[in-house]
Amino acid sequence: MIGVTGASGAALARCVLEGLKAARAPVALVVTDGGAAVLREELGVSVDELAPLVRTVYSDRALDAPIASGSRPTRGMAIVPCSGTTVAKIAGGFADTLLSRAAQVHLKERRTLVLVPRETPMSTILLRQLAELSALGVVVLPPVPAFYLKPASVESVVDYLAGKVLDHLGVAHALYTGWKAGPA
Repeated sequence: MIGVTGASGAALARCVLEGLKAARAPVALVVTDGGAAVLREELGVSVDELAPLVRTVYSDRALDAPIASGSRPTRGMAIVPCSGTTVAKIAGGFADTLLSRAAQVHLKERRTLVLVPRETPMSTILLRQLAELSALGVVVLPPVPAFYLKPASVESVVDYLAGKVLDHLGVAHALYTGWKAGPA
């Protein structure tokens, strides 16, 4: 499951979705209203234009969607990018939208949950919330470039970050080659 919120970083979301499509992973997508606005602003695309990359697109208002229940197993969930508001909802246990409800399901079922918080600088409140979620097993993956890989373009930074999300979801990809890649 992939969630997209109103934080900046729509290119990361699209790259993650493309990587999952290439891996033939079935994906449920939930985009908040803010996420849809950022997709339009940053990429000039609508949620409908991302639909071919996924199996199902759910409205964030569809609290009756199958992914709102722990009885519907998933491989994991990533929220990329993840707004501070969404972090606060998840940390506070609020489940007033499909995205926040699905995140709560992943917490209670102890399933993989990856958050890509896109705030800078981060307030002390946000840092505390992320630390609390990390202590609960959530993967907090800020979109920080790996300069040691000597990225040649913004696209290579996006590929690396999307690859890190896929790594934590257990999905094989060819988006980046790690540090001193070669035989172990």
